[in-house]
Amino acid sequence: MFSKSKINDPAPKQDAAAKPAVPEKPDTSRNDSPSTEFKAAAPKAKPPASVLSSDLHVTGNLKTTGDIQVEGTVEGDIRAHLLTIGEGATIKGEVIADDVVINGRIVGRVRGLKVRLTSTARVEGDIIHKTIAIESGAHFEGSVQRQDDPLNSKPKNQQQAGGGQQNQQGQQKPQQVQEAAKG
Repeated sequence: MFSKSKINDPAPKQDAAAKPAVPEKPDTSRNDSPSTEFKAAAPKAKPPASVLSSDLHVTGNLKTTGDIQVEGTVEGDIRAHLLTIGEGATIKGEVIADDVVINGRIVGRVRGLKVRLTSTARVEGDIIHKTIAIESGAHFEGSVQRQDDPLNSKPKNQQQAGGGQQNQQGQQKPQQVQEAAKG
C-alpha cells in the first residue's frame, strides 16, 4: 500500500500523477512514521565541536562524548572524545580524551589514545598515551608513559603503593628523594 520509495522519490511516477497533489495526512498512531525513520538516520551526522571561546573562564569539570575545542581557561578536569586546546587556552586539571591536540597550555595529567603536542604546546604534567607525537618547539615537563588502555585509571598496584612509580618491568620504584628528606 505505502512504500518508502514513493515518499522519498523526487520525481513522481506515472501512477502518482493521477493522484491529487496534496499529500494525505500521515497516521501518527503508527510506529513506522517518517519521524522515526529520520531519528534512526540522525546519528550518522556528527555534531560540531563545542567551543569554549577565549573570553570564557570555566571552573569545574567538563564531560562529553563529543568534541570540545577550548580557547579560554578551564580549571578542572575535561573528558571528551576529541579535545583540541587552542594556542591561547590554559587547562589546569586532568585531561582525558580519545584524541588530544594541544596547541596551548596544560598544567596536569594528559591521558589519551592519541596525543599530539604542536610546536606551540606547553605541558606541565604526565602524559599517558597509546600513541604520541611531539612537534619541534613544544615545551614539555613531566613523564611520558605508553599504555595500551590509557583512558582507564592507574593500575591497582600503583594506586596501593602510595604514589611510587613503576619501572618498565612493573616493579615498584622507591619514592623520590624529596620524600626521604622529610624524615
